[in-house]
Amino acid sequence: MRSTKKVIVVGAGIIGASIAWHLARAGAKVAVVSESGAGGVATPNSFAWINASWGNPEVYFRLRVRAMAEWKRLANDMPGLPLNWCGGLNWDLPADRLEAYAAEHSSWGYGIERVGREQVAQIEPNLIELPDFALHVAEEGVAEPAATAKALLADAERRGARVLSSTVTALVQTDGRITGVDTSHGLVAADEVVIAAGVGSPDIAATAGIKLPIETPPGLIVHSRPYKKLLNGLVHVERLHMRQTAEGRVIAGSDFAGGDPGDDPEATARHLFAMVKAALRGAEGLELDFHTIGYRPNPIDGFPIIGRAEGMDGLYIAVMHSGITLAPAVGLFATREILDGERDPLLGAYGLARFAQ
Repeated sequence: MRSTKKVIVVGAGIIGASIAWHLARAGAKVAVVSESGAGGVATPNSFAWINASWGNPEVYFRLRVRAMAEWKRLANDMPGLPLNWCGGLNWDLPADRLEAYAAEHSSWGYGIERVGREQVAQIEPNLIELPDFALHVAEEGVAEPAATAKALLADAERRGARVLSSTVTALVQTDGRITGVDTSHGLVAADEVVIAAGVGSPDIAATAGIKLPIETPPGLIVHSRPYKKLLNGLVHVERLHMRQTAEGRVIAGSDFAGGDPGDDPEATARHLFAMVKAALRGAEGLELDFHTIGYRPNPIDGFPIIGRAEGMDGLYIAVMHSGITLAPAVGLFATREILDGERDPLLGAYGLARFAQ
């Protein structure tokens, strides 16, 4: 059954693409169904930071660190993925909280280095205002989100997966089991369905009477036109998170997930971009190209929903905010659980059943 299992993955963002790729690689018969096409909706609007940074309990930190390692494994399996282990500088916290974060995560084994003003200037020589100290994590990086998702889906297709441009209108139930999906182009049958459709996931799950407790806060991110190299890695300062792509675009938000667009997103974008230019030496010719507003699929407790829906056979759910960081681990773990029934212990806290308690 393992190699011949038919699995539908609903969603073509980074999570859906990773699950589809891992399933296809393991020999499953995979169909990806998405109305938005390769790359999904939320994924292209992501800041795309790969990290296990501050603000999370140790159990979630361990999952994120494992996911960072799985990115390196995935890059070995798929040479040419647009990954950059550029490192991250952070002083986006009050000094006491920054020190506490460094102490806690260092004790957990995260590669944090406390750096002074001179070291910050060496790491990012184009920053105009320098902190007395910052934290540097050399192992953090970025994955260009849409390009990575498209590459995974293209390779999944090469391995036999089908990518269908269609809208899922309902989950199909037969004798209390999910047996496929109804779409705008007809019925697609399967042994198992994976919901990995980001902000669209609750509506799809609801067709089978399943509630996904998810919030969808907006986040605005600005993108410059391609420009000369100004940034070497990720920079997180108060109310401004920045990075630069390989093609030279500076991408920034008021935090890594983007900030509130406000009543006038155009004005918010212009103000944010002015902050970018004011923060960087040599940015006089930097021009705003466009801004995006992404809606993040954020479970109400802040942690992923990954696993089978209890009481409904044939349905697997993978919805989370930190999709860029978690994608390769979720793809690997979901594949093992779907095909072999093996649930990784790192997923233990992240089943949907926790919300019923």
